[in-house]
Amino acid sequence: MTSIPSHTLNDGTTIPALGLGTWPMDDAEAERAVATALAAGYRLVDTAANYRNETGVGRAVAAADVPREEIVVTTKLPGRHHGYEETLASFEESRARLGLDYVDLYLIHWPLPRVDKYVDSWKAMIKLREDGLVRSIGVSNFTAAHIERLEKETGVLPSVNQIELHPLFPQEELHAYHTGRGVLTESWSPLGRGSQLLDDPAVAAVAEAHGVTPAQAMLRWHIQLGALPVPKSSDPGRQRANLDVFGFELDADQMRTLADRAHRRLGGDPEVHEEF
Repeated sequence: MTSIPSHTLNDGTTIPALGLGTWPMDDAEAERAVATALAAGYRLVDTAANYRNETGVGRAVAAADVPREEIVVTTKLPGRHHGYEETLASFEESRARLGLDYVDLYLIHWPLPRVDKYVDSWKAMIKLREDGLVRSIGVSNFTAAHIERLEKETGVLPSVNQIELHPLFPQEELHAYHTGRGVLTESWSPLGRGSQLLDDPAVAAVAEAHGVTPAQAMLRWHIQLGALPVPKSSDPGRQRANLDVFGFELDADQMRTLADRAHRRLGGDPEVHEEF
């Protein structure tokens, strides 16, 4: 079983350096995938209210032969529940579906700047952390300006910002901002979902040089950036392969090669994207 290094967050808690993503699995698939992932050595599981699979994730965590305190469960607040009281209520719904006494990491899924309630939600999340119902709080798809505003109005920085990040969209500026502020960058779509990245000859050449798969080479790229990738897979063999990225190292040229391409976003723009 692979042993996974960890990051220490700005609130003092630790989080594994690689996790399992569960979108777009349904409850049944999520339950099976999380069960095999935990058996393989994963200790970080990423879900969200909007993935509609929290129940399945929770069942797998409950049934696992792994102590609860060793598993980091992340879920996210949906856009329709932005606001102070709404966030507190939404969290309780998520917690009930997960069947957990506490959630390890709770994120605001999207900032929804037009709605302009993300600061109210953040204040509620601070309370949830103070009440011991959440260990760590963070955001997803936030820009540096959104994060600055959270800190300015509450004095509390997120511990994590989960963003679209992969060699097609390396987000150097935002990642550098996070590093400077002590916010961990978590990568969603770390393998560039829906693109042809895994079939790219340059990626294949880097992978071949290390005797690994293109996916392993790309996940290693995230690890060496200091980002935390959460690749989604329900296939036990692929889950194990995705976890096996701590025994080799890309050199500076290989790191550059992976990101040396026309950059484009594959998902929504946080300034305008709305997901309720």
